[in-house]
Amino acid sequence: MTGLYETWVRPLLFQLDPETAHEMALNALQSAADKSLMRSMLGGFCCPDPLPVQIGNLAFPNPVGLAAGMDKHAKALPMWPYMGFGFAEMGGVTLHPQPGNPQPRMFRALTQGGLINRMGFNNPGVHAMIQQLKYWRDADLWPSAPVGLNLGKSKITPLEEAPEEYGQLVETCWSWADFLVLNISSPNTPELRQLQGSNALDGVLRAVQQAATRAAASHPDSMAPSLWVKVDPDLSPQALDELLETCLDHNLFGIVATNTTTRRPRSTTHTEEEAVYRETGGLSGKPLRDRSTEVIQHIYRQCGKKLTIMGVGGIFSAKDAWEKVGAGASLLQIYSALVYKGPSLVKEVVDGLRHQLSLHGLASLNQAVGSQLPYLSV
Repeated sequence: MTGLYETWVRPLLFQLDPETAHEMALNALQSAADKSLMRSMLGGFCCPDPLPVQIGNLAFPNPVGLAAGMDKHAKALPMWPYMGFGFAEMGGVTLHPQPGNPQPRMFRALTQGGLINRMGFNNPGVHAMIQQLKYWRDADLWPSAPVGLNLGKSKITPLEEAPEEYGQLVETCWSWADFLVLNISSPNTPELRQLQGSNALDGVLRAVQQAATRAAASHPDSMAPSLWVKVDPDLSPQALDELLETCLDHNLFGIVATNTTTRRPRSTTHTEEEAVYRETGGLSGKPLRDRSTEVIQHIYRQCGKKLTIMGVGGIFSAKDAWEKVGAGASLLQIYSALVYKGPSLVKEVVDGLRHQLSLHGLASLNQAVGSQLPYLSV
């Protein structure tokens, strides 16, 4: 099915600018969400056999999830499990509505399988997001797989007020997600990455934990969502170590590694691609693959399983996924590869991971995490 997408569907979509194609795909999924026949048909094509993973109190049907940024407004929330995903992260969402950066703000690096975006957390604000989530829950279309929310700082919020805003977001979203990701590493909101410094991050995590205490008291019947921080692939080893130490000091649950990079490949032979790489914004997809894996490996080497790692960046195949698991990732996320490879990719990756476990004689994915076992092509 991947070949069919790449041969027939992708060329049509790629005649459109990336953001228009993105919105068309989301609108189509949203339209299908309340139609049981459409959900069943999609699931029949895209859903892999289960590869269950237990992380804390959460049971994941498989370890491959949808990364934040694909469905910022939760427009297609019920459809992601039918596309095979074992979980889905909605957003990023901010406290205040914001239009994001001026268009155009998304670009394809075609020959290298990359995407550059400078979206700027375009979203309707957290209260509109909650209304959309409520709609799906009231319609009895809430996914059975875990749901996460990616939380970001509003552009209008001064940096010194960021801790309060993240606290408000956590308190507001507490009963609407299985996990919450503090996005302090997007390159598209001015000064945001400064929050990764140990002192700034300490302030954010203190405010978030105070908010979590209030939210837990207000919602005693809700399971507490796990808290994660999404990190920057461009951090130096020393800066990353300081960030990890702060996260451990606050008993954070996990790290999402990584966000997009502001770095660019050293060279390309394609003039058109050189122009794309001159665009500002965060680069994702294949060019990020090796760096994100290096960061995962560093985190696992420093922390072991004290922090659960969600690996994201350049996963285009089962081999890419297996390398990230071997580096230390317990969960995985896909975004850019979905654009390039189509909706059957998740099934191919999950089936490939299961095959690797069989070849290595392992009973569960957890046994492969951090193992550095080679990818076997037999």
